[in-house]
Amino acid sequence: MASGTALIYDSEMTGYKLLWVDPACKIEVPERLTVSYEALQSKGLVQRCIPVSTREATDEDILLVHSEEYLEAVKQTPYMSLEDLMTFTQQYGDVYFHPNIYHCAKLAVGATLQLVDSVMTGKVRNGMALVRPPGHHSQRSAANGFCVFNNVAIAALYAKKRFNVNRILIVDWDIHHGQGVQYCFEEDPSVLYFSWHRYEHQSFWPNLRESDYDTVGKGKGAGFNINLPWNKVGMNNSDYLSAFFHVLLPVAYEFGPELVLVSAGFDSAIGDPEGHMCASPEVFAHLTHLLMSLANGRLCAVLEGGYNLTSLAQSVCQTVHTLLGDPAPLLTEVSSPCESALESIQNVRAVHQQYWSCFRHSNVSPVSEPSTKRCCLEESDEGPQEVKKEKENVEENMENIVWPEPLPRPNPTLHTIIALPVGLEVPLPDDCHQLADVPQEIIDTAQRLRDKHFKEINDEKILESFKNIISLLEGIKDKKVRNGLAVVPSVASALSCAVQHALTSLTNRVLVVFIGDGDVPVDTADEQVLLIQICHKEQQEPKSKFHVPVCLKEWPGDTAGFLQVIFGILLPLGYQFSPGLVLEVFGETSGVDKASLAQLTSLLQGLAQGQTLALMQEYEDGIIKATVSSLLGSPAPSLGPLGAPLPVNVQAIEKQRERLLQPWGILQTSHEQLSSPK
Repeated sequence: MASGTALIYDSEMTGYKLLWVDPACKIEVPERLTVSYEALQSKGLVQRCIPVSTREATDEDILLVHSEEYLEAVKQTPYMSLEDLMTFTQQYGDVYFHPNIYHCAKLAVGATLQLVDSVMTGKVRNGMALVRPPGHHSQRSAANGFCVFNNVAIAALYAKKRFNVNRILIVDWDIHHGQGVQYCFEEDPSVLYFSWHRYEHQSFWPNLRESDYDTVGKGKGAGFNINLPWNKVGMNNSDYLSAFFHVLLPVAYEFGPELVLVSAGFDSAIGDPEGHMCASPEVFAHLTHLLMSLANGRLCAVLEGGYNLTSLAQSVCQTVHTLLGDPAPLLTEVSSPCESALESIQNVRAVHQQYWSCFRHSNVSPVSEPSTKRCCLEESDEGPQEVKKEKENVEENMENIVWPEPLPRPNPTLHTIIALPVGLEVPLPDDCHQLADVPQEIIDTAQRLRDKHFKEINDEKILESFKNIISLLEGIKDKKVRNGLAVVPSVASALSCAVQHALTSLTNRVLVVFIGDGDVPVDTADEQVLLIQICHKEQQEPKSKFHVPVCLKEWPGDTAGFLQVIFGILLPLGYQFSPGLVLEVFGETSGVDKASLAQLTSLLQGLAQGQTLALMQEYEDGIIKATVSSLLGSPAPSLGPLGAPLPVNVQAIEKQRERLLQPWGILQTSHEQLSSPK
């Protein structure tokens, strides 16, 4: 399986700049690339990546998206005078030309295609291309929004043509709508395009009616264009994560892409003069992580916007850290999305109910009178000047915002350790280590724990498993190991031991994800443990808001229903709870298939900085191998396109979700469910 992360950068793409006064274009500067690359160097990330050389795109490459007439016109720009360049520029919107921009634009496309080649041929698992000019606004016969050629759109068609890729997901988290990508694929069901963007009821650039949520594609491409408009500024980590959990990820997994392309614009990060959003650079680590379990890990991130040089560089570093497999940083204060974000999420889910089975249970209508409609100047009761002044004040406050620099993201020397019962031999990956002899101090700790909490247990195999569990948890606490797996004779006893020791020695918040039937022996009353149980048989009534049993009928088999639990309940609760440790437990009757198990394990690695301990009672080589591979950071196997979840399972999921809406605001998917605005 492919490993390694490609990084593509060429200083030649800094070789153009604005040659005249244009307030709209002055922010697109060569330093956007240099500060990003220098930040990667200073963090030691360049050295860890696999360098891939750039090349100029050929005419054949560019003509995959653009017209011959437009290409021929751009070819003439190196020979134009300053006056001619200004005249040429004026026929397009918010873009500028320079004698060297044609060369740089060919390099930007070529670099993107080099990344696609490297990923699709298995030379690397994933990668990032730092390119300039950006691309997602450019159209078939027009430059637009700093973009000359549409790098990502060309890459998608190139992947389809050269590698026979049948399903491509494009995720555009730039703060502007990538209308050029939308126009290119609006009738193409082989490309799923998702874009969130600052919109404000069409009052924000590019001011297009077709950037709203109800533009879903045309003909056979209907449903494959997903626009999530942000109708106010100040969106934060909770809003971005909610969009992923409740819109993008359910559709992406149902679609089952073979390649993920990210239009990675970081003008959606805090401090950007274009976005005026409040999402921290760290959130891009998590957005990247959540996409890395798709398409067997084949992910290509391509730089688009980003105009605050500090947050741009930090966000690029966070993205590359995650591509390299480093533990995702902690995100604190994740809570309910704001009312405006919920309205947008609700509208997208409502309009796409007819296209995607994951939304058919929603049974909601679009919001007829959004709370932010007054932002649209033409419809304001207060008059254009008052609203304009209010928006200017908000934007001025955003420009003065400060945020802490992201903390270092060290990678433990030893990644994954496995503890097996005596006599059990399982073939393990080379970079997985088996637990060594347990030191005396761990044996003493296990004895004290047994004397205090488990006096009735005399089974030597169970007591031996306690020593292994405590040894693994101590390794996690000391940052000598990121995660581990223990095969145990009794998951009930092992789980009790792990929770007791973790709360005493490691953290004050533990997330327990229990797959299987039966009563789970953990106490959720003190709110230090969040228990989410996915089972086959009806369990006892929930004991608290920290006890979440979800009963799936006819499962295994309903993979779509299982994923709906993960995206609709498990991950949102996990992010809001913010545990210091994840205990992933597979009971006697878990019955989970290897691919679904690998996906669950991979996605959980975004929580608790990857500090996970998996406990397994029934075992087989394939299940152990799948779990260990995901703990090591290997991409989970693709589940392929999914069908609809079983209605009975949808009802069970919704029953639990509705019960928990008020205490767990991140579960909300419509503005009617909002308990209290931010």
